[in-house]
Amino acid sequence: MFTLLGQSFSWLEALAFVTGLWCVWLVKRMSLWNWPVGVFNVACFAVLFVQARLYADALLQLAFAVLNLYGWWQWTRTARAEQGALPVTRTTLREAGLALPGCALAVAFGASALARFTDSPAPVMDTAVLVLSLLATAAQALRRLESWWIWIAVDVVSIPLYWSRSLPLTALLFALFLLICIAGLREWHGHWRAQQAEPVLA
Repeated sequence: MFTLLGQSFSWLEALAFVTGLWCVWLVKRMSLWNWPVGVFNVACFAVLFVQARLYADALLQLAFAVLNLYGWWQWTRTARAEQGALPVTRTTLREAGLALPGCALAVAFGASALARFTDSPAPVMDTAVLVLSLLATAAQALRRLESWWIWIAVDVVSIPLYWSRSLPLTALLFALFLLICIAGLREWHGHWRAQQAEPVLA
């Protein structure tokens, strides 16, 4: 155990910190390696969140593992079809119209269940992180530009949540995630604009 700003953290949290930071940086670079690194990262966080009684976040890591495998397959398939290129896509109005109310209902239901059946200290924030993270990962697997906006929302909720649960390195990690997500949004938007210009140049 170590201390940071008066709070303790473990080697497990340190390992989750390093692999999490590496994973998001790889996503920003649109590297296929973000997916296997992500699988290892979520395994670390699954144990860490159970210890912190953040049960929705712990459950989220299992879903992350499945989505990471799907994303890995999806990006590999696209890279082969496009000869290594990974085009950025945009969310449709129909997708947004289904996702937003669906997320609100899922958060309300999940928070109610956590409050009733567990000793979760922050059921609403815990569930919001779960629901938004699943949506962001699914959008990321499809290379949706808007996945970065969802990740930014996750970071804004996560930072105070993890700090309140005595996970200082994890809170710091998500603060760094926030900065990387902003940079990733700009970088992916640049890729998307370049794609839009290609037919005009041709």
